[in-house]
Amino acid sequence: MNDSHIISSDKVEGTSVYNANGDKLGSIDDLMIDKLTGQVRYAVLEFGGFLGMGTDRYPLPWSMLKYDTKLDGYVVPVDKSQLEKAPRYSPNEMPEYTDEYGRKVYDHYGVNWM
Repeated sequence: MNDSHIISSDKVEGTSVYNANGDKLGSIDDLMIDKLTGQVRYAVLEFGGFLGMGTDRYPLPWSMLKYDTKLDGYVVPVDKSQLEKAPRYSPNEMPEYTDEYGRKVYDHYGVNWM
């Protein structure tokens, strides 16, 4: 058994994300890493659509995600209605991850900006 708490980003991508009630919200599409500090800033959640079509990307502050071994996925304290009002983008329209954009994302979820 491997007791390491370290995981490769390719193993995080595709991992399911659930709300506190255990409802699946989507899965991790990407990780956004601060290239100066090396810290993961966001996990980008793929949510919405049908069978992967018409899905949008929702950046979530990395600190919000808690891994649940029973679900084999991440749990976030977010419900679908809050997520539907969150900053998002389509797969072909990635925003610039500026500090201004980051504050908007973090503020939406009530998380303190860096």
